[in-house]
Amino acid sequence: MTASAFTVLIPARMRSTRLPDKPLADIAGIPMVVRVAQRAATSQASRCVVAADDQRIVDACSQHGVHAVLTRDDHPSGSDRLAEACTLLDLPDDAVVVNVQGDEPLIDPALIDAVATELHRRPDCVMSTAAHAIDRHEDWINPNVVKVVTDRDGTALYFSRAPLPWWRDAPATPTLPSPAPLRHVGIYGYRAGFLRGFPRLAPSPQEQLESLEQLRVLWHGGRISVHISAHAPGPGVDTPQDLDRVRQLLKTPGAIPPLP
Repeated sequence: MTASAFTVLIPARMRSTRLPDKPLADIAGIPMVVRVAQRAATSQASRCVVAADDQRIVDACSQHGVHAVLTRDDHPSGSDRLAEACTLLDLPDDAVVVNVQGDEPLIDPALIDAVATELHRRPDCVMSTAAHAIDRHEDWINPNVVKVVTDRDGTALYFSRAPLPWWRDAPATPTLPSPAPLRHVGIYGYRAGFLRGFPRLAPSPQEQLESLEQLRVLWHGGRISVHISAHAPGPGVDTPQDLDRVRQLLKTPGAIPPLP
């Protein structure tokens, strides 16, 4: 494996409460998880693999030429599922893995490459991720929008659902602080050895309070490097309304960069 090589792993589970059978949701005749894999395959990854909890996902991927592995169906998180996938794929401990969520059919391949590159250039970090500048006050104060604060080298100091950083003398009018706060993007790079050991780390109090799994890494002393993207990623799919939005975007000429 070369110094810059990496593998994309895409966790996919059928038991979504807000959108049943989400990985197989039809998007212009193609299952969503297959669309994610097809976009990820246009990155510089050496291979893209779906880590599924259901044989139906594996079968759908196979029909479209996408590599998939069947993992246990009782994993509590996507990280646990990917840890098993690393073992099934026999990835060496120093292999770089990028976790692309299975509900991101409009993922930018360049963002995948950037997250992998970030981890390759930061041997002091066990993980990498991404963020972009927030430009709307309502996003900054929205607890569903996760914020990240970094040090001068781009290493994460903290992730939170709270509006961070918060200024002491906040104005009465709704205004964003300067420099702009950062919105965390849910894409992660790992080294396979760390990822395999992650499920054995005890959850942290902050993780349980904020419901943010990456806080477990910081609590145990791990460092996470953050790539700052110039723009927000394409919309993900959590609800039927999100699915309709993505379907409409794909029908709009020029709205989404085509696959090579």
